[in-house]
Amino acid sequence: MSAYNAFKACAPVAWSPNLYITLVRGIPGTRRLHRRTLEALLLGKCNRIVMRWNTPTVRGMLQQVKRLVVVETEEMYKARMEKIANHKALRPPLVINHHAAPAADSVQ
Repeated sequence: MSAYNAFKACAPVAWSPNLYITLVRGIPGTRRLHRRTLEALLLGKCNRIVMRWNTPTVRGMLQQVKRLVVVETEEMYKARMEKIANHKALRPPLVINHHAAPAADSVQ
């Protein structure tokens, strides 16, 4: 699940002590006020994630730039990271034998 799709699963943000904020849209072409807000949130490039306390000030900043960012609760973030880690987990190597097996009917 991408971070943008995770935004669609609206979790109760008010109950989470920490918020994980991901910048999913580009900064060029946005208003100066939005750029300054993203700068205050320390989001400088796309797909960067920052963790902020869930305060009314931060929620107000997120309200300004809600079309540019995705907000996840701590539980959502940990579940997504666990899914990514399981996907990247090491798998046993695939062994391919390129030597042909000797035929039983072959005459010498």
